[in-house]
Amino acid sequence: MPHLKVQPFDRAVIQTKLENSDIMTAVATSLTSDDMLIGVEHAGEEFLLQLKSDEKAYLLKYDKVTRPLKVNILKEALGMVAEELGLNVLSSNIALSNTKAALSSKYFKKIEDFEAMDYPKEKVCVEVGFGSGRHMLYQAQKNPDTLFIGLEIHTPSAQQVLKQIELQGLDNIWVVNYDARLFLEMLPANLCTQIFVHFPVPWDKKPQRRVISKSFLDESMRVLHKEGRLELRTDSDNYFWYALETFFAVPKTQLEVRKNEALEVTSKYEARWLRQEKDIYDVYVKCMQNSSECKTVIDFNFNAVKYTREIETRLPKKASVEDGYFVHFERIFKVTESSLLIKCAFGSFDRPEHKYIFLEEEGCRYFVSPPVKTDVNLQAHLKLIELLMLTEG
Repeated sequence: MPHLKVQPFDRAVIQTKLENSDIMTAVATSLTSDDMLIGVEHAGEEFLLQLKSDEKAYLLKYDKVTRPLKVNILKEALGMVAEELGLNVLSSNIALSNTKAALSSKYFKKIEDFEAMDYPKEKVCVEVGFGSGRHMLYQAQKNPDTLFIGLEIHTPSAQQVLKQIELQGLDNIWVVNYDARLFLEMLPANLCTQIFVHFPVPWDKKPQRRVISKSFLDESMRVLHKEGRLELRTDSDNYFWYALETFFAVPKTQLEVRKNEALEVTSKYEARWLRQEKDIYDVYVKCMQNSSECKTVIDFNFNAVKYTREIETRLPKKASVEDGYFVHFERIFKVTESSLLIKCAFGSFDRPEHKYIFLEEEGCRYFVSPPVKTDVNLQAHLKLIELLMLTEG
């Protein structure tokens, strides 16, 4: 990712340049190291750059938590900051690229988009972990009246499918680069016709990471409309029996099980397994009734939380682990005499949020954007407030 190696310099110059800067908005210094954060605004984006120092060279780089999607914006910002500060650049990789930014297609949707989403098709299906996308692309071609939402956490796979969507002229696929276990919370009740989970990673040694779980099943049944179904396809004996046990644990369910059923389209991996004569299992779980819509009102305000000097020394250093979520204050940066930036991780163990909290005497907010509106993030947010308030005592 973009960075500059620069000759060591007097870092006090950053503060003196802030007032008349065209790009820099703030500077913050770590309370536990020499690291610094530089706040910038460029091309309509607000984000942070990191400055790490040692005796031979300083490293000016992007901040992972706040980085914008478009890499060229980062590269431009790094170059502009270096020019304003008059830095002697020893090496860099900020040459601008003419290629389209990763995941920049109009068919790529961010998780935040689903907080208030209009669905252009009457029918909606979800595919979890689409991999090469062969099954989803086939289904989209065959069913132009249906919107297919594909979830894939492997970014290169998501990029390849976005290319195929444009090459094949499809307009009924959305790609989401996010974890399915949390994504379903963002969907309204009774929206979907089908949810496909084809060949999920078995995670035999880490079963807690499996997609199929009691909570995933509950969310699937809420999101599916009556007569809709969740479809699991797996070549793993362990996963098949685990899924059956999970599905039968609910009070009322209707299952259909098939073995070595031939589909109209297969992935290259499935074709290989068939050549090896591996058994392939299909489990269909039918939704028995429509669900009522009971959306939790999610408010990420910090209310009475404000900066106090005690916060600098009293924040817990260890993570607070609760039932289903955690909260961890990672680092504290001093912005002014009466304001801080706190880097923290919180939320789900499987897909945690990483955010900065900006505290000043007038109040407190997330920087640069609030977390995704899920129930688990709300629980973690309330815990953050509790811990911050305790430090004020």
